Amino acid sequence: MRGVRTESPKPSQDFEFNSDTPRDECGVFGVWAPGEDVAKLSYFGLFALQHRGQEGAGIAVGDHDKVVVFKDTGLVSQVFDEPVLEALQGEVAIGHTRYSTAGGNSWENVQPMFRTSPNGTDIALAHNGNLVNYMELQAEAIEKKLIPAAGVKGQGSSSDTAVVSALLADLITDDRTLADAARELLPRVKGAFCFMVTDGHTLYAARDPHGVRPLSLGRLDGGWVVASETCALDIVGASFVRDIEPGEMVAIDETGVHSERFAETPKAHCVFEYVYVARPDSVIDGQTVNASRIEIGRRLSKVNPVEADLVMPVPESGTPAAIGYAEASGIPFKQGMMKNAYVGRTFIQPSDTLRQLGLRLKLNPVREVIEGKKLVVVDDSIVRGNTQRKLIRMLREAGAAEVHVRIASPPVKWPCFYGIDFASPGELIANHGHTDNDEAIAESIRTMIGADSLAFVPIDDMIAASHKPKDNLCAACFTGHYPLGLPEGNPNADLVRRIQKGAEA
Repeated sequence: MRGVRTESPKPSQDFEFNSDTPRDECGVFGVWAPGEDVAKLSYFGLFALQHRGQEGAGIAVGDHDKVVVFKDTGLVSQVFDEPVLEALQGEVAIGHTRYSTAGGNSWENVQPMFRTSPNGTDIALAHNGNLVNYMELQAEAIEKKLIPAAGVKGQGSSSDTAVVSALLADLITDDRTLADAARELLPRVKGAFCFMVTDGHTLYAARDPHGVRPLSLGRLDGGWVVASETCALDIVGASFVRDIEPGEMVAIDETGVHSERFAETPKAHCVFEYVYVARPDSVIDGQTVNASRIEIGRRLSKVNPVEADLVMPVPESGTPAAIGYAEASGIPFKQGMMKNAYVGRTFIQPSDTLRQLGLRLKLNPVREVIEGKKLVVVDDSIVRGNTQRKLIRMLREAGAAEVHVRIASPPVKWPCFYGIDFASPGELIANHGHTDNDEAIAESIRTMIGADSLAFVPIDDMIAASHKPKDNLCAACFTGHYPLGLPEGNPNADLVRRIQKGAEA
């Protein structure tokens, strides 16, 4: 029986009140558990991964006979309700929560993607990451007439995930299974990816050969779970078994978990997962994210001390590093700002009033804590600097005597092409001073945001806090060294090439 797509396209407008932070990529979740409510398990798993993407969410459920997909733009809680989840019945499911890094923020690009192979096999695919050979794969899919030609209006998605889904489904025949198709296609896919795929019978998961994005395997009493982060295993009651290895594909069915390698290359785990992207309660490749961030704060205090009355975080991502800074410096830790947890994103059309309110809708200073005090304000990163500028103004209006900013990562100088949507080089505030000297960059940014002092953690200290060898990490957004290469046909990548070529001349 051919797959049935149950989808609910309803256009919506979203408005990000705090658009200056690094934009996360995506979260993937998969569960194989006959007899369990796999749709609801996926729903709760996606809740735990909501921080990795807030633009869209979807769940695909398979029952041997067919694959059913329900997806829409919005948060997990906005997309799904009890009747929808009750309708998604099966024994295997994959889920996805999305932020668009390839393909626009439209309903067509929300995942999982659904395709039917030439022999009638349904597949659903979800993807976390970004591909560097997307244009090559897209050209192949267009040549095979699997997707519309570039620039041609029509139904379908423009994302790299849609291209991979089309190519994968096309390789499935009466003589080649989904596993055979994956063995043929995966070695040709270049870039950062964690794929979750199902044909309604088996759950497949694959991690790119460099291991840029995390992926973990967990055990349920009646089945198995695979997720972007271990916090999603925790929320559904699965026990952590191990990380999916770089270049590994696993297949899960009634016979158990089967593993095979499709490639071997040097590791390049994303160091920014430890700084910002992952939830603090997750464990990535054996290292607790929270512990790494606290250690970054300690190191930040030692290399960039300051006399102050209290240490306070920019909630919530700056909290662990602020705790570490306070512990190492002996300066008291206090919450000087309150975050409204219900205002991360809204589907209300932005107005002049909302824009004027801006950051105040999300963060509000606690005057009695900060008035007359010399503050150390700890944040995870600075991208464009707009948020920090507004934040410092708010703190001064609330009576802060001094505002000293400490950042738990080095200056962000380069775009990310592996799954995090950093701005183009010209939009990054670290590049506005037109210098490669980090001290000069810090002073330039300090002036622009209005801080009394500003310091970044040195890159070697950040890497040391991850407890991973430097050669096993990708720090391209700080160094400009791209271990997976640069994508073709990307204007920002072309700009990076020109900048780097000019620097070498």
